[in-house]
Amino acid sequence: MARMDNTSEAILVIGLGRFGSAIAVTLDHLGKDVLAVESNATRAQNWSHRFRVVEADARSPEALDQLGAGEFNIAVVGVGTSLEASVLITANLVDLGIREIWAKATSREHGTILKRIGAHHVVYPENDAGQRVAHMLSGKMLDYIEMEDQFTIVKMVPPKELVGFTLGETNVRQKYGVSVIGVKSPGQPFEYATPETKIGQGDVMIVSGEPALLEQFANRS
Repeated sequence: MARMDNTSEAILVIGLGRFGSAIAVTLDHLGKDVLAVESNATRAQNWSHRFRVVEADARSPEALDQLGAGEFNIAVVGVGTSLEASVLITANLVDLGIREIWAKATSREHGTILKRIGAHHVVYPENDAGQRVAHMLSGKMLDYIEMEDQFTIVKMVPPKELVGFTLGETNVRQKYGVSVIGVKSPGQPFEYATPETKIGQGDVMIVSGEPALLEQFANRS
């Protein structure tokens, strides 16, 4: 297998299922060098026109060594349906000393195993997407991103009681325990919030805080 030049700046993506292919396509769109590894010949062929794809079984340390995987600083394990394959591939990358390993998990138990063997970042795409949609369906939120340590960011329409007033006048932080990051008015660029920012009809707010407080605040809309 041919090795890729400038691998220190490139990103290795293993598995071109829905998760892995979405990451590879987005990285390619952002101008990043991508080397994808896919064991399924048809799937590898389908993506070969977009970025560089190597058909190989990443469960094999020898295969990873041949394509120069150890020279990459960042690798993504997009394999999730097979727990055994996910664990073996992640362990191989850990053994190669890759500085930053991102791995997909399909359950909390799966994620715990990946962390214990050395994955630096574990993501739960199905679970995260489900939570995000549930919050959007159950309230007045337009988007929902849960971070860590009870910190969440949402996009929402402002409660009616805020419309026509500045953030300084409404005293949102003290009253509701959430922080307004910015406001987007129709046809206008995004504006970072200040006490002088006035909330208008049709505006969209970006707000951060604890999930429960954000739910209460959004449901005042």
